[in-house]
Amino acid sequence: MTRRVTFKFRLYTAADTQNSVQALANLTSLCHEHLEGRFEIEVVDVFREPKRALADGIRMTPTLVKLSPAPIQKIVGTLCQTQRVLQMLGLDIIAA
Repeated sequence: MTRRVTFKFRLYTAADTQNSVQALANLTSLCHEHLEGRFEIEVVDVFREPKRALADGIRMTPTLVKLSPAPIQKIVGTLCQTQRVLQMLGLDIIAA
């Protein structure tokens, strides 16, 4: 029996700005549609944790980081172009 891979994401946001809220909504929708039961999302507010964001190399928000499975990928923006986001994260093969 094969083990199901869990996708781990970290989304860097700027409090409840429109773009950050939209990015979280888009990511959540994408995950529920394509990775149901196989994802974890951590949200990091750069206003609350600025040193962490800088240490992680985050210069713009919203920024999504796919932590696992490897390779690590980063996407900046609201994640509104679903097909492009799937391709950049290597999920387009799973969605097909």
